[in-house]
Amino acid sequence: MIHIMSDTENPADLLGNGGAENPHSNIVAANQVLPSQLIILPVPNRPYFPGQIQPLVVDAEQWGDTIRRVSDTHHQSIGLCFVDENAAKAEQIDNIAHVGTLVRLHRITQVGDNIQFIAQGIQRFQIVSWVNRKTPYLAEVQYPLEPKQNSDEIRAYAMAVIEVIKELVPLNPLYGEELKQYLKYFSPNEPSPLCDFSAALTTAKGPQLQEILETLPVLERMKCVLPLLHKELEVVKLHSEISEEVNKRITKQQRDFFLREQLKTIQEELGITKDDKTSDIDTFRQRLEGLVIPAQVQKRLDEEFKKLSLLETGSPEYGVTRNYIDWATSVPWGYYSEDKLDLTQAREVLDRDHDGLTDVKQRVIEFLAVGAFKQEIAGSIMLLVGPPGVGKTSIGKSIADALGRQFYRFSLGGMRDEAEIKGHRRTYIGAMPGKFVQALKEVQVANPVIMLDEIDKIGTSFRGDPASALLEVLDPEQNSDFLDHYLDLRVDLSKVLFICTANQLDTIPSPLLDRMDLIRLSGYIAQEKLAIAKNHLWPKLRERAGLKKSQISVHHRALKALIEGYAREAGVRSLEKQLQRIIRKAVVNILETKTPKVTVTVDDLNDYLGSPPFKKERSIRGVGVVTGLAWTAMGGATLPIEASCVHHHGRGFKQTGQLGDVMRESSEIAYSYVVANAVRYGVKTDYFEKAFVHLHVPEGATPKDGPSAGVTMAAALLSLATQKRINRPLAMTGELTLTGHVFAVGGIQEKIIAARRTNTKEIIMPDANKGDYDELPDYLKTGLKVHFAKHFDDVTAFLFSV
Repeated sequence: MIHIMSDTENPADLLGNGGAENPHSNIVAANQVLPSQLIILPVPNRPYFPGQIQPLVVDAEQWGDTIRRVSDTHHQSIGLCFVDENAAKAEQIDNIAHVGTLVRLHRITQVGDNIQFIAQGIQRFQIVSWVNRKTPYLAEVQYPLEPKQNSDEIRAYAMAVIEVIKELVPLNPLYGEELKQYLKYFSPNEPSPLCDFSAALTTAKGPQLQEILETLPVLERMKCVLPLLHKELEVVKLHSEISEEVNKRITKQQRDFFLREQLKTIQEELGITKDDKTSDIDTFRQRLEGLVIPAQVQKRLDEEFKKLSLLETGSPEYGVTRNYIDWATSVPWGYYSEDKLDLTQAREVLDRDHDGLTDVKQRVIEFLAVGAFKQEIAGSIMLLVGPPGVGKTSIGKSIADALGRQFYRFSLGGMRDEAEIKGHRRTYIGAMPGKFVQALKEVQVANPVIMLDEIDKIGTSFRGDPASALLEVLDPEQNSDFLDHYLDLRVDLSKVLFICTANQLDTIPSPLLDRMDLIRLSGYIAQEKLAIAKNHLWPKLRERAGLKKSQISVHHRALKALIEGYAREAGVRSLEKQLQRIIRKAVVNILETKTPKVTVTVDDLNDYLGSPPFKKERSIRGVGVVTGLAWTAMGGATLPIEASCVHHHGRGFKQTGQLGDVMRESSEIAYSYVVANAVRYGVKTDYFEKAFVHLHVPEGATPKDGPSAGVTMAAALLSLATQKRINRPLAMTGELTLTGHVFAVGGIQEKIIAARRTNTKEIIMPDANKGDYDELPDYLKTGLKVHFAKHFDDVTAFLFSV
């Protein structure tokens, strides 16, 4: 590729011959015989004209051999032909123009990967045929002569061209330098060089200039050049007017600045202080310094500033306008904090703040990795779903910390007014912007991490539907132009990272749920709770109470007993409360007995916390008793199901345990399937004809629903009918159909955690959930024996096997 160098020095001076020869003359000296064969060099962007003297730069790797071959010739001449830039890259010889300019090379030097030389345009040539169609290109050429024409008409055109050049020279100093260089070699009375010089002077496109180069008659050439010169003159005049207007504005701004500075100095000398209105306006304007303010926002602010300057401070409208400007100037327009996209540091932050949650951390790291690869984390919406106390809010803070972003949290629980999202209209007394504008004002950056807590508990009322208002905020395609009703300005929220939290998905509207990337946080197992208590909860609570490590300690076995007997829920919130109780009573003990150190052991737990609410689960075993696994909003839970025969005086089926509609239907399906296939499973033919069966799910005060207990109910009924009992700790889950097929269920991770919590080591689950089980972390699967069932026949095979 070839580039024309900028004219930082006079190329004529670089020739070293003072410009003694006329390169445009048609008279050739004896020692200047023009070669009949020329090496051709394609020139992109614009053609080269006879009489031009310009420095050129070529790529050494592509054209080095060509230039060296030319330098070895006695005439040191080469042909420059125009070629379209795309064609030049593709090296398509057929796109090279057939008319070019013979140039002589001077002062050839190599600088780095480029070769520089001075090209002195000599004469037009025309390619007759190609001798070598590969680089270096070699062609047979001829030198056409210019036909003689009416000199009077040519002279008139030449005068018109000179007049346009005279108008161009005062408007741009570069034209003057070009003209001085031209006059060193040519007379203004020579029409052909004047025409070529005028064409080279313009900024016309390459094809237009190539057309002029191919035009041999001087008169026709001048007719083509003159319109280009007039167009160049119009462009230069327009550029000059724009520059003059800009200079006027700059001059006016400088003048206003100096006058304001003088006014401040005079006021300081006279002891005159600014009034409240001027002070407010200056404060608001200072806030906008260094911000990238959209044109629409700037226009609106200028109108409000002008309005404020005309109002009296005692006017009610003054307070309304001042509050509006205060909020509008508090938004960090276009100011973004720099993201930390170091995955190693992100892992360290997540591991420092959280124990467990390995799968969740991996999802967060994957999310950050995409941002690190793009070098940008743009508008994303994450939804963290899990039971209370599993660390949803704290992991949001850790993400903000890992990114180096500001963090802002507000709760959507119970929110019923959409104005809290989109702001109030300015017409109302006490109107304020929405929560998102308030968040941007507080964090003072336009790309914070905003946490929307309890999004599943958002409400509706006659004031509007906040969930619908959130659709605009949480849509990456729309939130770049979020409209706040109070500001009535478009605010860009596309760079904000939104993290939402919820305990369940049922109450979140589907359109809102579709906009969010779902990440589930299951409950903790006992080992994870123990690590959290040791590394996070206990040090934090001890420091909060002002206790030193040497004053209080808790035994490892005491923490395990505390978790098993007092804090068995999915999260760690109850665990934290129990540890707080221990610390409070320990402080009382220290103050009253003057004990230097308190050590809490297993035997002390009853004194500190009372009798444990969770007794060690007694495994309910026997005929007709099977343990199921259930999912709740608090995490996973074990669910023993009991079946008993009340009497043999007549057929009947009864269910108790506050079952929901879906669970009641599952029990009826289980009963119908077992009755229909009783003989196949070894049940006496007349058993269900006479037996009145009662199916019960314990903890009757707790509502229960869902289809996942179908296989458990059928297993309990079959155990009752066959009088076979399960003599090992086993639990199961799965939906049963009337034909005996076992369908997939949800909440596999929560159910596995519940099984581990009760030390159940053998589990039966649907074969369709095998993929969900394989995705679980290894520490959850260690020590478990899992059977996968496609049909209830598989369940019975595992159920009664030894």
